[in-house]
Amino acid sequence: MASILDEYEDSLHRSVSVPQSRASVGIPHSGYVNARLEKETPIFNKQRIDFSPPEKINSLVVSSNQLCMSLGKDTLLRIDLGKPDEPNQVELGRKDEAKVYKMFLDHTGSHLLIALNTSECLYLNRSVQKVRALSRWKGHLIESVGWNKFLGSETNTGPILVGTSQGQIYEAEISVSEGSLFSTNPDQYFRQVYTLEEESGPAPVCCLEIERGLEGKFFIIATTRKRLFQFVGKVPEGTEQQGFSSIFAVHADHLPSFREFPANLGFSEIAFYTPKLRSSPRSFAWMMGNGVLYGTLDYNRPDSILSDERVWVYPPDIDITVNKPISIVLTQFHFLLLLSDRVKAVCTLNGQVVFQDLFLEKFGLLTRMIKDPTVQQIWIHTEKVVFRYHVQRESRDVWKMYMNMNKFDLAKEYCKDRPECLDIVLAKEAEHCFQNKRYLDSAKCYALTQNYFEEIALKFIEAKQEEALMEFLIKKLSNLKPSEKTQTTLLTTWLTELYLNWLGILQGDPSQRTLYLDTREKFRNFLASPKNKDCLFNNRASIYELLASHGDTEHMVYFAVIMQDYERVVAHHCQHDEYDEALNVLSRHRDEKLFYKFSPVLIQHIPKKVVDAWISMGSRLDARNLIPALVNYSQSASTQQINEAIRYMEFCVYQLEETQQAIHNYLLSLYALCRPDSLLSYLEQAGTNPNRIHYDLKYALRLCAEHGHHRACVHIYKVMELYEEAVDLALQVDVDLAKSCADLPEDDEELRKKLWLKIARHVVQEEKDVKKAMACLSSCALLKIEDVLPFFPDFVTIDHFKEAICNSLEDYNKHIEELKREMEEATQSAKRIREDIQEMRNKYGSVEPQEKCAACDFPLLNRPFYLFLCGHMFHYDCLLQAVFPNLPAYKQAKLEDLQKKLAATSQPSKSHHRPKDADTISLGKGQQSREQIKADIDDIVAAECVYCGELMIRSIDKPFIDPQKYEEEMQSWL
Repeated sequence: MASILDEYEDSLHRSVSVPQSRASVGIPHSGYVNARLEKETPIFNKQRIDFSPPEKINSLVVSSNQLCMSLGKDTLLRIDLGKPDEPNQVELGRKDEAKVYKMFLDHTGSHLLIALNTSECLYLNRSVQKVRALSRWKGHLIESVGWNKFLGSETNTGPILVGTSQGQIYEAEISVSEGSLFSTNPDQYFRQVYTLEEESGPAPVCCLEIERGLEGKFFIIATTRKRLFQFVGKVPEGTEQQGFSSIFAVHADHLPSFREFPANLGFSEIAFYTPKLRSSPRSFAWMMGNGVLYGTLDYNRPDSILSDERVWVYPPDIDITVNKPISIVLTQFHFLLLLSDRVKAVCTLNGQVVFQDLFLEKFGLLTRMIKDPTVQQIWIHTEKVVFRYHVQRESRDVWKMYMNMNKFDLAKEYCKDRPECLDIVLAKEAEHCFQNKRYLDSAKCYALTQNYFEEIALKFIEAKQEEALMEFLIKKLSNLKPSEKTQTTLLTTWLTELYLNWLGILQGDPSQRTLYLDTREKFRNFLASPKNKDCLFNNRASIYELLASHGDTEHMVYFAVIMQDYERVVAHHCQHDEYDEALNVLSRHRDEKLFYKFSPVLIQHIPKKVVDAWISMGSRLDARNLIPALVNYSQSASTQQINEAIRYMEFCVYQLEETQQAIHNYLLSLYALCRPDSLLSYLEQAGTNPNRIHYDLKYALRLCAEHGHHRACVHIYKVMELYEEAVDLALQVDVDLAKSCADLPEDDEELRKKLWLKIARHVVQEEKDVKKAMACLSSCALLKIEDVLPFFPDFVTIDHFKEAICNSLEDYNKHIEELKREMEEATQSAKRIREDIQEMRNKYGSVEPQEKCAACDFPLLNRPFYLFLCGHMFHYDCLLQAVFPNLPAYKQAKLEDLQKKLAATSQPSKSHHRPKDADTISLGKGQQSREQIKADIDDIVAAECVYCGELMIRSIDKPFIDPQKYEEEMQSWL
C-alpha cells in the first residue's frame, strides 16, 4: 500500500506544479496562486456629491432614484438621479416661521409628505409643481409613515399608516384627481386606528412598516423608543382598499405581541433589507437603546414575522449617553450606524466592526443616513455636504466568517466562483469532520481539496479508517481528468485491493451480512462504472491477478463479464462442470469464436442443448468449423447421440442451404453409417446435374461401396455418366433399375443399344427367361431380334420368338416402302424448282413515265434506278444514301472500296499512242471488270427493299431525330 501511495504522490507532483516566480498565499500545498496585482476596492466606497447648496440642508429623502432635499426655510429641491443635470426647485410658499421637521417619500418616488414643526403636513406629487396642505392632518406632528407597496400608484397612495409624536396611528389615503389638479382635497380620509403606549403612557411612533404574507395575511411593524409591536391579521379579499382597521380592531382590548428593551435613546429606527428581484424584505435591524436587534423575516409564521433574532451590542467606543447613533441602514451582511462624525459598518454574522469612515470637521456634523432600496445606494448629509456610498461585492469575505462559524455550506456558497477560497473552506471542513470523527464526510471534503494526497491518505491509515480511505480514493478518482492516466491506474488498483480486503473481512463475519452485501454492491458498481471502464480494461491483467490472489472467483467472473472477456467466463464454468451456465453465456453473447472453441467440450456433455444453440445462431456460425467437434463426438457416442450431429447437418443443408462440400460429405458419411434409408433420398434430392451437386462424387461412391449401399452407388454412377458401370451394378440388384439406367444416354444410340444388350444377355444367360428377354425388345426400339438371337442357346425352339421375327420382317417392309415414297417426293420437288427458275428468268416489270422515286419524290426515269418486287422504286443515289448508314461496318468499307474501283474504271486513258489492238483488249477487260463491280454493288445496295426488308425492322428502335442534333432540331421548331 505504501508503494502505491508513494508512486501516486510522485505522479501527482509531476502533474500539478506551481511557478517558482509566484507565492502561494494562505493555501498550503494547494496549487492555487492568489497574487493580487492591485489594491482591492473597499466594500463601502464613499463619493462626495459635487453640490454646494445655497442654504443649509434640513432634510433629505431618496427612493427609486428620486432625491428630494429641503433647503433653508421655504425651498424644496427635487432631482431625478437619472438626469442629475435637470434639478427641479419648488417653493413651499410659507410666510410663517414653520420649518421642515421630517420628509417621507414612498417606494415609487411619486408621493412626498413634508411634516412641519407646526404640526402641519404638506403633500407634493412628482408630476406637479405645487405643494398642497393636508387639512385633515393638521394638529399632528408626524413621526413616521407606513407606505402601501401593494395598492399604491403614482396618483394614489392607497391606504397608508401615519404615526404621530403622541403615539396615535392613523389610517389615511391621498389621491391626485385626474382633472384639474387639486380640485378636491388630496387627503381622502384621516382616521385613528390605534395608540401605542409604553409603561409611562403613549409614546411616539418612531417607525411603521406594512408587509403582506401568504393567503392575504398582513404584518404591520410599529416601533416606539423601547418597544417593537407586531400586528397580524387578514384583510378579506376584495376589501384591501378599505384599509387596515380590521387588523387593529382585533387588538382593541389587549396589547399585541411586542419586544421591549430597557435602555432608551429617546428615539428608535428600524431598517430593512430587500434583495434584488424581490418585493418583500428578507431581514431587519432595529436600532434602540440596548443595541441593534437583528433578525430575518419569515412570512410563513402564523403570529410573528420576526425570526432568528439576536441583539448586537454597540461597539465599545459608542456611548449612548454621550455619542449616540443617529441612523441605521441595513445591507445584505452589514448594518451601518451613523454617528455625528463617522460611519461604522458592523457585520451581521459576527457583530464585528469591519468598516469605519471618519468625516472631517469642515463638513459639519452628520445629520441623517438613508438608503435607496431600489438601487442599494446609501446617502449621508450634513447641513453643507451630501455623500453617497456604493456597496461593492459585499459578500467577498463572508465565506471566512461562515467558515469560522463552522457553517461550511454557506461558506462554500459564497466562494464557489473563487477556487482558492473554496479549497480553504473544504480543507477546514474536512479537518473539522475528522476531529469530530465523521470520517466519511471528512474523506469526501478532503478529496475535493488540493492538499497533498499522501498526507491525507496516511491520516486515514493511521486512524485505521479504511472505509473513509476508500471513500477518499473514490472521490479523488472521480475528480481526475482523463489525461491523468497514471494516477487513475494507481487509484483504481488500490481501490480494488481495499475492496477485496474489506469483503474478505466481512464475508467471514455472519453478523455483518448486510454490510457485506452493501459493500459487494458498491464494489460491483465500481467495477462497472463507465468512467473506470477504459482504465480497468487496460489493466485487466493486474485486476485478474488481484482477484485470483484473494480467491474471489465470483467477482473474477463478474469482472470478466464487464470486460466482455467471455472466454474466461465460459472457461471458468467448464472447469467447474457448469456446462449449462457456460452454454447460456455463449448463447447470450453470440460470439462465433467462443462457440468454435468450447463446442468440443460442451457437446460431450449436453449435446442436444448445444445443437439447439447452434441452430439458434443460424448462419452466423460456419458449420465447417464445428465439424471437428462433431467428428470427435460421433466417434465416441452411440447412434442416438449421432442423431444430434445429423440434425445439425440437416439444418445446415436444408434450412441454411449450405453449399460447402465438407458439410455435404460429412452428412453423407453420417447417413452411410447410421441412416442408409435417408442416404438414397438425399442423393436423389441433390439431383443428377454434376454442376449443382455439392458433395464429392468420388468420395460418395467410395463411401457407399464400403458400406454396401449398391442402389446409392448406381445413382452416383448415373450422375457421373458411367452408364455401363451403373447397369452392371444395377443388374446385381434389380433388372428394372438397370433398365432405367440404360435409357439415360439419349443422345448416344449406340451406347443405349449396348446397355440394353447387356440387360438382354443377363436376362437370357443368367435368368434364362425368354419372355423377359422378349420384353426387353419391346422396351427398347433399338434392339432387333437378330441382336438377341446370339444369346440364346442352340436348343431353343423358334416358337418362343416366332412373333418377334414376324414383327421384325414387317418393320423391314414398312421401311422399304417409306424410302420409295421419299424418293418420289424428292423427284417432284426437283422438277418444280427447275420450273420456278425458268419462270424467274423471264420475269419483268413495267415503269410508267410519271413514276417517282419513293425517297426523293422526283421523276424516276431521269437517273439510274432500282425496281423491287414489292413495287417500290428508288434512284440509285437515293437508295445508296438510305442504305449506307444502316450497313455493318465491314459492308460499308467494302462498298466504299467498290465505288473507288468503279470510279477508276470510268477514267479515260492518258496515252494517245497505244496500239489499237491493245486498246481493244484493254477495253474489253475494262468492260468486263466494270460490270462485275456494278453487280457487287447491287448485291450490297439492292439486296432488299429499304422499306420492306429487314433493314426497316432493325431500325424500329432508332429515334426519328439524331440525339446529337436534337437540340438543334428543337431550336428550329421554336
